[in-house]
Amino acid sequence: MSTFEKKINYHFKNQDLLKQAFLHRSYLNEHKDVILPHNERLEFLGDAVLELVTTDWLFATYPDKPEGELTSYRAALVNANTCSAISAELGVNDELLLSRGEAKDTGRARQIILANTYEALVGAVYLDGGYESARQFIAETIFPKANEIIKKNITEDYKSHFQRKAQEVEGVTPAYKVLSESGPDHDKHFIVGLYLGEEKVAEGDGHSKQEAEQSAAFAGLEVKGWLAQ
Repeated sequence: MSTFEKKINYHFKNQDLLKQAFLHRSYLNEHKDVILPHNERLEFLGDAVLELVTTDWLFATYPDKPEGELTSYRAALVNANTCSAISAELGVNDELLLSRGEAKDTGRARQIILANTYEALVGAVYLDGGYESARQFIAETIFPKANEIIKKNITEDYKSHFQRKAQEVEGVTPAYKVLSESGPDHDKHFIVGLYLGEEKVAEGDGHSKQEAEQSAAFAGLEVKGWLAQ
């Protein structure tokens, strides 16, 4: 059993699934000899499993809460902020298979990769060991922190957080504009600007417009000093 498997308390019968969970699409561009696919299909599956397991747990744990509050709780537990933090704690950074360029980036783009990799790991565990194994993995990695996360009411993504603060402090609704778009269809790269009126507050990048907007919002929160507010 590898060090990482010991850390997550799960041994993969199919080691290729574990490797695939860490395999970012950028790595394949520089390593044409790798025959495994990147982790995005696992991420897609894991996202659905994570949401189901978390919904089931919240439904049982908070029998008196209405669906609106449970939805907020779930958003806090499965969002990119939570998943990236859990991923980092598990040491996923040391396992990621990235291109040289992606490996140098330790900002918001890395946080998104970490969050996506956590979901890919959920998908990999689900395929390798079934629903109960995936449920146990999620229960051990996220649920111990649930009360703390919910208590702090961490229910916003970075875009929602920035919009709330911008409207609260400056009375302006932020806008996002694609500044550049490059790359082939299977590996797009977007740079997005974040604006308050005519002022460009920050830029962000990503492999989708949504990812780039989240990156820009995170940068904007840092520029404005609103990240912890």
